[in-house]
Amino acid sequence: MISRRLLRIKILQVLYAHYNTAGSDSIKPAKDLLFSVQKAFDLYHYLLLLIVNVKRFAESRIDLALNKKLPTFEDLNPNTRFIENKVIQQIENDDKFNKIVNNSKLSWVNHPELIKNLYSKLIESEYYKEYMEHLEPDYSDDKQLVMNFYACELDDNEMFYNILEEQCIFWNDDIEYVIGMIIKTIKDMESDRFNLYPMYKSEDDREFAFTLLKSTITNYDQYHKLIDGHVENWDIERVAYIDNIVLQMAINELVKFPTIPVKVTFDEYLELAKYYSTPKSSLFINGLLDKLFEELTLQGKIFKTEAAQSAEYKVKSIEHNNQYSIINIQ
Repeated sequence: MISRRLLRIKILQVLYAHYNTAGSDSIKPAKDLLFSVQKAFDLYHYLLLLIVNVKRFAESRIDLALNKKLPTFEDLNPNTRFIENKVIQQIENDDKFNKIVNNSKLSWVNHPELIKNLYSKLIESEYYKEYMEHLEPDYSDDKQLVMNFYACELDDNEMFYNILEEQCIFWNDDIEYVIGMIIKTIKDMESDRFNLYPMYKSEDDREFAFTLLKSTITNYDQYHKLIDGHVENWDIERVAYIDNIVLQMAINELVKFPTIPVKVTFDEYLELAKYYSTPKSSLFINGLLDKLFEELTLQGKIFKTEAAQSAEYKVKSIEHNNQYSIINIQ
């Protein structure tokens, strides 16, 4: 399922493109968001398919060794633990997964060099060697091996990132989140159960995304003026363009979504600013959001449900207790 953090990132990207495209109509941003979310969902299945291809490559290596004219003892008695990994077999044989992969035309067949590269890295890893030496690996060992593969072998793999970038401009921003989805998927697997995540966690998440996008565009002029009125000694046109969009999204979320705790909104958009804008942006946005939140609250434009207020209180209590613990330890 696409997390709300990834949805916010995609909305930010769509808004940036929308505001920088002359004559962009009001329908196109929604279409662009839908396309971007679908591509992230495709990536989820595409990367799940990756471990299946690595396993098939390992099978081909064993077959080649068995068909040598003068096979060695090791060639004739291969260690088949990896190719018999029950988790990989579940993914490979799942009808729903295969239907999605086939319908989306997802395939690694044109990238044999990447599969070979990943296999070579995998068999050199300590966790793989330990797994292959187990006398009787159980299902939990099979799961851990696959989770380790996704957690370790794709990070900083230049070939992997280049191939994905060539196929889709959206994917490099999605990889970290999608790998997290895959690891959660595998962690939730049982020997008799393999459930793929849906595109959205719930209909609420889908509504959240498209409401936030539409509301930010609709209220652009209103919130542009609001921000301008709180930027002391600074022309709003000189505010980083991304910062302006981040602020408008944050304001809309504070106003339009009473069930989302204020702290969640603050934290999410400060993270966006850290990643997509200037080094000082998060401090600037934090200070400005404080002022905007205070004014909008006094005007009665921000209302949070009891559940949202309760959730916020719990978060602050946990943070306070953690901070107190650290002080005591020091």
